[in-house]
Amino acid sequence: MKLTETLDKKFTDLGLLIMRASFGLLLAFGHGWGKLSGFSTMAPHFPDPFGVGSTFSLALAIFAEFFCSIAVTLGILARLAVLPLIIMFLTAIFIIHANDPWEKKEFALLYLIPFVTILLIGPGKYSLDNLIFKWKKNE
Repeated sequence: MKLTETLDKKFTDLGLLIMRASFGLLLAFGHGWGKLSGFSTMAPHFPDPFGVGSTFSLALAIFAEFFCSIAVTLGILARLAVLPLIIMFLTAIFIIHANDPWEKKEFALLYLIPFVTILLIGPGKYSLDNLIFKWKKNE
């Protein structure tokens, strides 16, 4: 393998780590933690786009925004963990903010893009997925 190909691969993996960690932590602690810690006060007023109840809808949002974001950050079952996030942001764009101006939709879209990217190309070399599955291959 050429030196440039090796460097490209290392920088790609480093870029994936930076993207996973930054978007995962920003979402987990900028949004998910607030919902988790304020669950009892938010539950009665939380949007219920699928008719499952405000409390359950909030629990689903917390699962995605906090727990799945932490999994993405660590790179553990990352492709699986981004699925609830993708569903949540598509719901925000097309249901919750359907009648809102572009500025409201844009925020959800900006989070959606890196999570779709992780779904398509995986978490990269610097992830627990790589460590675990690479380790399992060697057994």
